[in-house]
Amino acid sequence: MTPFEDAKVAAAYEALPEETRAGALALRELIFETAASLPRAQPLEEALRWGQPAYLAPKGSTIRLGGHKAAQFALFVHCQSRLMGDFTSAFPGEDQVDGNRAVLFDTLDQIDPTRHGWLIARALTYHL
Repeated sequence: MTPFEDAKVAAAYEALPEETRAGALALRELIFETAASLPRAQPLEEALRWGQPAYLAPKGSTIRLGGHKAAQFALFVHCQSRLMGDFTSAFPGEDQVDGNRAVLFDTLDQIDPTRHGWLIARALTYHL
């Protein structure tokens, strides 16, 4: 697991319910793995935004992780971007989504490194 550099971010994960925390941590690792393969997504910043762990790249769009009222955990993107539209066009019917703002998950096995890594890569390089 990638170590935390910010104690406030680590505390935000610790405050999540167990199922939400496990899923969010798995997505966090996928974000770091994806960013490591994208030199233009460096340096990746991990911070809190709206009380949730957030991931920002110099020319990217913010990704947030956390719970959701309709699922155990979610990967959120900026709702005014075209990220979710592009994602649902590329992978129609593959995931439960919340409009143009989030991919929803109930179990860890719903995380697909290829499909969700594609969305993460798009978000981390969105403004290039």
